[in-house]
Amino acid sequence: MIFLKTDDEIELLRESNMLIGQTLAELAKVIAPGVTTLQLDKLAYEFIKDHGATPGFLNYNGYPGSICTSVNEQVVHGIPSDKVVLKDGDIISVDCGVYKNGFHGDSAYTFCVGDVSEEIINLLKTTKEALYLGIEQAIPGRRIGDIGFAVQNHCEKFGYSVVREFVGHGVGRSLHESPEVPNYGRKGNGVVLKSGMVIAIEPMIVLGKRNVCIENDGWTARTLDRKPCAHFEHSVAIRNGKADILSSFVEIEKVLGTRAI
Repeated sequence: MIFLKTDDEIELLRESNMLIGQTLAELAKVIAPGVTTLQLDKLAYEFIKDHGATPGFLNYNGYPGSICTSVNEQVVHGIPSDKVVLKDGDIISVDCGVYKNGFHGDSAYTFCVGDVSEEIINLLKTTKEALYLGIEQAIPGRRIGDIGFAVQNHCEKFGYSVVREFVGHGVGRSLHESPEVPNYGRKGNGVVLKSGMVIAIEPMIVLGKRNVCIENDGWTARTLDRKPCAHFEHSVAIRNGKADILSSFVEIEKVLGTRAI
C-alpha cells in the first residue's frame, strides 16, 4: 500500500531529513585518512540523539550501526568498524536515517577521502547528476519508470553500470514503504506518481560491471569485480505539481567547500 502524506506530515518528514544533512555535515568535518568508520558512526549517533531524534537505521532488522559506511567497492550497508580505517584516495558513501516526530528521513552522500583519482571523481559527479535528473521526473502524472530511465540513461551514456539489486523506496512512518524506486526502467512504465507520495531516490552506480554480492557479515554489498561504487540519495515529496526535495546537501557542501563534488 502506498501512503499519501498530508502537508503537515511532509513538513515533519522534512525536519527528519534536514537533520540528516546536518549530521552528514558534521561527519564531513572529520572524514580524512586515518579515521575509522566506527568513529563516524559514534559521532553520528551522538549528534542525532543530541538533536532529539533517533538513528533510523540502528537495530533496523538487526543492523548494528547508526549509519551505513560503504567504502570503495562497497555498494551499500557497510557496517561501521574500528577495523576499517579510511585511506587517501578512498571514497565512502555514508547513508543516514533519522526518526523524529513519528517519521523517518533517509539520505546519502559519497565523500572523497584525501586525493581521489579523476576517474573516480567523474563517477561521483555523474551519479550525483543522475540523482537530480531522476528527481526532475518525480512529479504528479509521471511514472516510476520515468525516474529509473532518467538515471540509467545518464549513467550508461558514460559507460557506468546501474546496480539492480538495491533500489529507492517510499519513506514515511516506516523507513521502507511502497513503492520501490529502481534506478533503471522504461519511460511510461510502473506506478503513477501522485501528489502526497514521498520517495527516496538513490542511484548506486559502479565503475565496472553491475554484479554485486553480500559479504559474510550478512549486510555489506560490494561489486563482484571490486570496482568502486558511488551512492547519492535524497528523500523527495511529490506535491504542488513538482518534486520537493526534503533532504539537503547544502550544509555538507558548505563544509566541503572546493572539495564538494
